Amino acid sequence: MNSIQKPKGSIFISHRALASIASHSAMESYGVVGLATKNLATGISHMLVKDPVLGVDIALRDAAVVIDLYIVVEYGTRIKSVADNVAELIKYQVESSTGLTVSQVNVHVRGLRISNPD
Repeated sequence: MNSIQKPKGSIFISHRALASIASHSAMESYGVVGLATKNLATGISHMLVKDPVLGVDIALRDAAVVIDLYIVVEYGTRIKSVADNVAELIKYQVESSTGLTVSQVNVHVRGLRISNPD
């Protein structure tokens, strides 16, 4: 848990809450069609239980948040542009929502998906 000390008390923000902010921000980004798992073992466990923070890992290093995000990108979009936009949006959303400092957002592209032309 991340905590912020205030004169009147403390605020505790769980890793799951931060992951939820990052997940929703990523899914709103142009070119992102889904989140992926870090590896096969976690993928199988997440298939059994629908987890809204699938594909997001949160760590705290040197009083700053480090976010690892695993995404699936729309085929035909520029992967570097999508990854850069996702990283910037997540950094902005987490910092503005929580007041914490985000030192890194590492975007891992796990696959491409071709949408139906319907």
